[in-house]
Amino acid sequence: MKRRLLAGALAAAMALSMTACGSGGGSSADQEGGSSGEKTKMTLILRGGTYAEALKASLPDFEAEHNVSIEVQELSFDDLHTGIALDATNPDGSYDLCMVDGSWMAEFTENEVLANLSEMGYSFDDDIIEATTSICKVGDDIYLAPFFGNVTVMMYNKELIKAAGYEPEDITTFDDLMDIAKKTHDAGKTGFLIRGGSADNIVSDFIPHLLVHGGWVVDDSNKPTVNTPEFKAAMQEYLDLYALGDTMDKDDIVAAIDGGNAALGQAWPGWYVPTADSKASYTVIPTKLDDSDTPKNTSMYGVWCIGIPNNAPHKDLALELLEYVMSPEVQLKSIDVGGVPCRESCLMNADVLKTYPQYETVCSALKTGVYRPVIAEWTQFTTILGTEMDNIIQGTKTIDKGLADAQTQLEELMAG
Repeated sequence: MKRRLLAGALAAAMALSMTACGSGGGSSADQEGGSSGEKTKMTLILRGGTYAEALKASLPDFEAEHNVSIEVQELSFDDLHTGIALDATNPDGSYDLCMVDGSWMAEFTENEVLANLSEMGYSFDDDIIEATTSICKVGDDIYLAPFFGNVTVMMYNKELIKAAGYEPEDITTFDDLMDIAKKTHDAGKTGFLIRGGSADNIVSDFIPHLLVHGGWVVDDSNKPTVNTPEFKAAMQEYLDLYALGDTMDKDDIVAAIDGGNAALGQAWPGWYVPTADSKASYTVIPTKLDDSDTPKNTSMYGVWCIGIPNNAPHKDLALELLEYVMSPEVQLKSIDVGGVPCRESCLMNADVLKTYPQYETVCSALKTGVYRPVIAEWTQFTTILGTEMDNIIQGTKTIDKGLADAQTQLEELMAG
């Protein structure tokens, strides 16, 4: 039996009403680390899993050099957003460094949650992939640094796509995906896997399918555009793929494809780190519907950024830590623990590619990716849209009814 994409209680997300934060910052004595012998305690709030592990691996050297003790809190996507937002309402904050999903940028800058890194003296160098930095700035001011290069990719099992008559470089259209999924399904295995678990997961993993159909979720004025022919066509294509597969959480998707029980699944590099000898790997998501179609950009960013809360207790020390974990040397080392740097020199390093050839695919996707809309209402937006999409996928609403209902609710949301 196929599992429901939205776990029962996920129908509503917390809508946080945040007040503007004070400048925060702690005393100057606190900023310098434990120079008197007593260690300064720093606290980081991070996205749990591989994303946190990639950063944590670099901390012991920083702790020793600066005589600090660093505590790390690892949270789920929703709990991380809530934790940062709630702490931002306090005059004196708890966190020195925070990990931020790009989709929260508008909300957090609008409510003065994040410190202006440019004013603190931070800047990007030319090695950081430029396209990944667009979400990190308001005008010319930098508020975040792109730490973990998450971007949508297509995960595949090498033997199963070969059995369907394909090599990775042959998968160039969504027709190819459908063909592989159907042949695999007809052979008694799972053709295509999609991720459930939350409204954000449903919307995020669907967006590449929407992009290839020429659609988007808002127009240039941020008016919702989900009840459109393009969105309906993409939704039908998604349902057709789903009929040849199933929904699973990310760990089960990885296990099914790597174990040879499923051919394809949409994934993110942070889920799985294949080597040249692995049974599964990544390729770019096809950019065309069929051979006659015009190529489109179908890579969507889920870049995890790092920033300094406006009310951080040790701002100067936090800036030193941010600069340290963003350095080329630390970013390169993070690959060994599953990190995906946003630095071209790291991803295209010859020694890295010998062991992890998929990073060439990731680098290409990071150069051309699309961020989700930078709107303060995005958390509520995805809750509404993902819930209605789940209704469609589960068959409780038709495509026309579900998208019409979503459009009405989203227009009300954006109207304030």
